[in-house]
Amino acid sequence: MNIGQSVAQRLVENVSRVIIGKHREIRLIVIGFLCQGHILLEDVPGVGKTVLSKALAASIGAEFKRLQFTPDMLPSDVTGVSIFNQRSGEFEFRPGPIFAQIVLADEINRATPKTQAALLEAMEEQQVTVDGNTYKLSSPFLVMATQNPIEYEGTFPLPEAQLDRFFMRVHLGYPKPAEEITMLESQQINHPLAELRKVVPVEELLHAQRAVREIYSNYDIKQYIVNLVTATRSHPDVYLGASPRGAIALFRTAQANAALEGRDYVIPDDIKAMAESTLAHRIIMGPSARIKEISSRSVVQQILASIPIPGATVGARY
Repeated sequence: MNIGQSVAQRLVENVSRVIIGKHREIRLIVIGFLCQGHILLEDVPGVGKTVLSKALAASIGAEFKRLQFTPDMLPSDVTGVSIFNQRSGEFEFRPGPIFAQIVLADEINRATPKTQAALLEAMEEQQVTVDGNTYKLSSPFLVMATQNPIEYEGTFPLPEAQLDRFFMRVHLGYPKPAEEITMLESQQINHPLAELRKVVPVEELLHAQRAVREIYSNYDIKQYIVNLVTATRSHPDVYLGASPRGAIALFRTAQANAALEGRDYVIPDDIKAMAESTLAHRIIMGPSARIKEISSRSVVQQILASIPIPGATVGARY
C-alpha cells in the first residue's frame, strides 16, 4: 500500500462516520485534497456540505475557519486589514479568516464579485496581498466553497475565472432512505462530529501530496487528456471550453486516483473517472444548449464516449 492510498483510506473512513452513504463523494474530495486543489461543493441546503468540511479538518487536525458570505461582505473581511496602532505609531496587519489551513467559504455566490475576487490570489498563489504587503499562507491550504444551485435571488454567479480556480466540483445529493435512518440514529444523542479524532498528521498528508505527483503517466495518457480538453473547446453546444488549468487538474486527479487504487501509474480509467468532476464546471454552455437544457456534465460524457481510448501500452513503463 502506497502512502497516498493509506492516507486517503484513513481520511475517507473517518469522514464517512459523519457523512453517511457518500463514500464516492468523500473519496473525490480526498483526491482533490491530495492534489492540493480547491473544492466547490454545489448542492441543495442541508445535505452536509459544511459538516463534511469540518470533518475533513478534524481528521487531519488542521486549523479550520469558516467564512459566511453575504452581499454586504467586504474583501477585507476575507483577507484581513491594516490597523493603525496609536501606541507604536505604525500600521499593524490583522489577518482575516483566509489565514487557515482549511477555509470554508459558505454560500460563496451570495457575496459580490469584488469580495469573491479576494479569494483569487490566495487560491492560485497561496498568498495574500494587503496594502502592498504580501503574506504567505500555511500548508496545507484548501478552500472548500459551497453554493446552492437553486436559489438565484440575492446571489452573484461565480465568474469563469473564479470557477476555473476550483480544482473540482462535487455534488453530494440526498441520502438514500436507509442511510437517512442511520443518520438519524447516529445523531440521536450527540453529533458524531464531536467525537471525530485526527487520523492523519499534517506532516504525513504533505508527504502524501508530494508522493502523488510522482505517479507515472506516459505520453499516450497525456495525449488522451489533451484530446478530451480540446474536444470541449470545439463542441457545438459549448460557448467556452475547458482551460489548460482544467487539463492540469484532470492530470493531477488521475494520478491521485491511481494512487488510491494501489497503482504507481495512470491508466485511461483514471482519466474517465475524474473527467466530469474536473472539467464540467469549467465549460460554459451556449445559449441554444441552455434552452435545450443540455448540461456541461452530459457534454463531458459525450466527449468521453467519442474520443478513442489509448491502446494497451498505456500501462507500460517506458
